[in-house]
Amino acid sequence: MSNETERNVEDVGPGVMGAATSVREGILGYIIGLVLAALLTAASFAVIYTNLIWGPAIPAALVALAVAQMGVHLVFFLHLTTAPDNTNNAMALAFGVLIVALVIGGSLWIMDHLNQNMAPMHQVMQMQR
Repeated sequence: MSNETERNVEDVGPGVMGAATSVREGILGYIIGLVLAALLTAASFAVIYTNLIWGPAIPAALVALAVAQMGVHLVFFLHLTTAPDNTNNAMALAFGVLIVALVIGGSLWIMDHLNQNMAPMHQVMQMQR
């Protein structure tokens, strides 16, 4: 007898390898993801081109829609779930997000530091004469 435990087929996340799903269920998952992604894209354009949202709140609405769309892509197309088999995938995603945040945050920090320490443009122009 092996050390592996019997896995309940009903107790796995969508897209988990080895799960007993039909081709129809798989295609249906992709179609649902496509429709949700298209709706979120249309909602982003609607936020910009209509007066439904107060002007200064538009960037926050776009960020919220972008995060929702990333979630749709992760779940429906990349099949990232909370299943035990996806722990490595979730950790790799978290590490990638950390690296991107460090690069973007560090770049903004450097640009702000340079902006504060640069001479004003009129002084630079006077030095060249």
